[in-house]
Amino acid sequence: MNHNDCDIKMRILLSSRKLFAKQGYEGTSVRQICEDAGANVALISYHFGGKEKVFTALFEKFFPGKLMSDYSERLSDPISGLRLLISEIIHFTFQDRELSSIVQQEVMMDSPRRDIVMEFLYPVWSKVRELLLKGKEGGIFEFDSLSNTLLMVIGAALAHKRVYNFERLIAEEEMNPEQIPEQTVKFILRGLGVKDA
Repeated sequence: MNHNDCDIKMRILLSSRKLFAKQGYEGTSVRQICEDAGANVALISYHFGGKEKVFTALFEKFFPGKLMSDYSERLSDPISGLRLLISEIIHFTFQDRELSSIVQQEVMMDSPRRDIVMEFLYPVWSKVRELLLKGKEGGIFEFDSLSNTLLMVIGAALAHKRVYNFERLIAEEEMNPEQIPEQTVKFILRGLGVKDA
């Protein structure tokens, strides 16, 4: 594959990510993607095999969960592992707002592409679950129900995504995106009974 092929594939992916986030998968046509990318309409079929394959390619290219194997040592310890994963989940939602919005849309709408999205999300949340269980078994974490605790951790890690629903209740000066990951991690670890979180 030559440089121009790589360039056009990336332009198609970037345009798809932008348009899917803004108008949804169903509301975005192949023609719109190609117009935005400055590409011939036939190139989506040629490079990807169709619009749904572009959707999957977005996650293969941009979803950071595939990098977990690079951090296997940190992810073996319940506290440092949770600290890393929760921080990275929150950073992802701030740094790649488009892909994060696509995830949220597809999951909330229970779309036909939900299974594709969950294929990428499950390994991350499964690792969180594994760390919670390991921490409880090791006497590091205290909680009653693993399932309920996992749901609360997921909720805390993603709560900032819907902050605009509660604007009247929240002081804007306290919502510093750079501090949210560390504050959320502290909140979760303290909730799990870690005293010096």
